[in-house]
Amino acid sequence: MSTAALATETPATIQVAPPPQVVPRRRRRIEGTTTERMPVRACSGDELGRHVQARSAADRHRPAVRPEAEVEPPALRLTRRGRAVLTVLSVLIFGSAVAVLGLRVAGVLEPEPQFTRTVQVEVGAGQTLWQIAQETNPTDNPATVVEQIATLNNLSTPSDLTPGQTLEIPVR
Repeated sequence: MSTAALATETPATIQVAPPPQVVPRRRRRIEGTTTERMPVRACSGDELGRHVQARSAADRHRPAVRPEAEVEPPALRLTRRGRAVLTVLSVLIFGSAVAVLGLRVAGVLEPEPQFTRTVQVEVGAGQTLWQIAQETNPTDNPATVVEQIATLNNLSTPSDLTPGQTLEIPVR
């Protein structure tokens, strides 16, 4: 059919179907319910504050519960065996550290050199206790030997040395 033929036809011959009627679905009515709006009562901030304070005073004995959305799962879950292993390892590490430090303080791990005899040495000009300790005991720690010399000769400071003075020096 051409457009010219359509234009010559009368509008009465064209039939347009009416739009389909949409019937709304009805929900079953439940007894005891209403669709009416509930009355809303406005209140001032003072009334609201009193209500919250009274409620919080009543809930003090209950622990605070966070909403489920804020609770994060634990990153690591330990079983009974895992806790036991962790406890044993921490006790072993801590115990060994205490034992090592205790033995070190007691002097068992690093014993001081045992001196068997003493010799007399005359102090020369410009000589220090450190030099004397290194000359007489070259294999021992000079700091330990200096302490021993100071104790044996009642020296309070290294500057108490005078040239020509005779000192008792511990030797192995």
